[in-house]
Amino acid sequence: MKESPILPATDENIRKAASIIRKGGIVAFPTETVYGLGADALNEKAVARIFEAKERPLFDPLIVHIGSREQLKLLTDKVSDTHRKLMDAFWPGPLTIVFKKSPAVPYITTGGLDTVAVRMPSHPVALKLIRYSERPIAAPSANRFGYPSPTRAEHVYRQLGDRVDLILDAGKTPHGIESTIVYVEGKTIYLLRAGATPPEEIEKVTGLKVIRKSKKMAPGQLPYHYSPTTPVLLIESIEEVEELLKKFDRIALITFRKEEIPEEWKEKVIHDWLSQEGDLREAASNLFDKMHQYDEMNLDAMVFQKAPDEGLGIAINERLEKASRRYSSR
Repeated sequence: MKESPILPATDENIRKAASIIRKGGIVAFPTETVYGLGADALNEKAVARIFEAKERPLFDPLIVHIGSREQLKLLTDKVSDTHRKLMDAFWPGPLTIVFKKSPAVPYITTGGLDTVAVRMPSHPVALKLIRYSERPIAAPSANRFGYPSPTRAEHVYRQLGDRVDLILDAGKTPHGIESTIVYVEGKTIYLLRAGATPPEEIEKVTGLKVIRKSKKMAPGQLPYHYSPTTPVLLIESIEEVEELLKKFDRIALITFRKEEIPEEWKEKVIHDWLSQEGDLREAASNLFDKMHQYDEMNLDAMVFQKAPDEGLGIAINERLEKASRRYSSR
């Protein structure tokens, strides 16, 4: 029987993973958001392996992870005062900034664009891996393209198996959803993807308005994304479940906070919640974990209640809406 590629994220194993990166291999590793699938961002053949393993379209740009501001100089020489304010406030952390790319960055990494998306993760394992490898690491989420992002090492192995040279296991990721992505244009900050850094915090730091806008320079811009195999349905209110139970025999109902459900539902409904007290951070950290958990149970549907559309709730709802579109487009 073939040995599992999952190894605990000890210092020795992080160094082993860094050696694989330097030799052009691909490694899955934890960040504070989700597990990433990493390769040397400046090595075209290594980056191509990411696309192959994930079955990801080549036009979808990757985020490049760095371990220091010094490494940013390899990727861009167009850094504005607003960029510096963002980096000072949010790096290391779950904020990705889109810059004009330098010639050193291959177009396969940027999806053919003249821009490069960059972030500095705060997870100690991710930072060690980048520093030990001495390379900026291109790393989308370590899942099959279009499916829920992995928040545990076993999620990675379940989706990618031995397509990955090594998987570093450091348990569940803290934030559980991907980084926020922004693009600065003059005095305007565009929110390209809502994520673990709320837009209100960005506005507070920069004094500039954040405008929600989809641009092709950011990952995750396709109509549906983050979708499990089991259909995902969205509700605003728990009362909507009554109608759904006329169509489905067995569902998972995941409410935003802990709620009581009618006794007569319990024959058809497995009830769970994203956060017992309705805490947005806890809800975000549990979102993909719940998707993976209930996708294994051969249910007719997963029914998620939307979060309040504020702060991290914006990011939660964006992912839920994209997850549900695969089913609604059938």
